[in-house]
Amino acid sequence: MQRSSPHIRVRRVYDPPESADGLRVLVDRLWPRGLAKADARVDEWPKALTPSAELRRWYHGPDGTYDEFCRRYEAELADPEAAEALQRLRELAAKGPLTLLTAAKDPDHSHTSVLMRLLR
Repeated sequence: MQRSSPHIRVRRVYDPPESADGLRVLVDRLWPRGLAKADARVDEWPKALTPSAELRRWYHGPDGTYDEFCRRYEAELADPEAAEALQRLRELAAKGPLTLLTAAKDPDHSHTSVLMRLLR
């Protein structure tokens, strides 16, 4: 699964690294299960950009909807620390290729789609 913008794309962290990845940024709060850090080739891991544990639990629970998750996640990204981390990603993307890495099985319906929209 790959989605892209001029210099930004989303890939599953379990996929083998590619030379076109550029800077590889893990955007999940938890380290991916069963993946050695050396194999992941993660350059940065800005946890301030990741959805809170509470939001993740709510979204994966019986009441979670994707649209409401996106709204709540955007509100979390307004936090100064998260906003600063988001701006840093924008700056990094302006310098060259940037790959957002996630363990999500469906990145199109995860926080990565919100990040992509906000980074464009």
